[in-house]
Amino acid sequence: MIARSHDVLLLASRLLLAAALLPTGVARALNVSGFALTLAGAGLPMPNLVATLAVIVQVFGPLALVVGVLPRLSGLALAGFAAVMAVLLHPFWHFTGSAGLTERALFLADLGLAGGFLIYALAGPGAWSWQGWRRGEAAFAKAAPRKSAASGRSDPRPKRQAQRKPARAAA
Repeated sequence: MIARSHDVLLLASRLLLAAALLPTGVARALNVSGFALTLAGAGLPMPNLVATLAVIVQVFGPLALVVGVLPRLSGLALAGFAAVMAVLLHPFWHFTGSAGLTERALFLADLGLAGGFLIYALAGPGAWSWQGWRRGEAAFAKAAPRKSAASGRSDPRPKRQAQRKPARAAA
């Protein structure tokens, strides 16, 4: 029961983390040149290349997160992306007053996302993922091993059903 709730929480965490990036990634994918202009305004060199790479990470990273593919690679890539974008897009140290407070809140929110992605990279996706399915860890698909009556130990072999003889056809 605890393992199942652990897997449910890992799945919910993956979905929530992906929901934080995927909508913005899709919007940026539909307007890569506008995102490149934003990056150029921040003084970033090669803004078109950076914008294209950022869109790839921001669209395919959350999809890999939801499915549970390559958790360490996708978690580290998304954490790095969130941290770099926090520094580039939310330089709160350049602002004062309410604008500075808003930028600092957005900066810290992005760093919080980076922390969540790092936790995902360390904890893994859980059994309810592509990786768990490939390893055969899917808790909802496994049956508990039954105990052998003679020894009291678990018997991993499936129990065979008693075979009935076919009924005679009426002639």
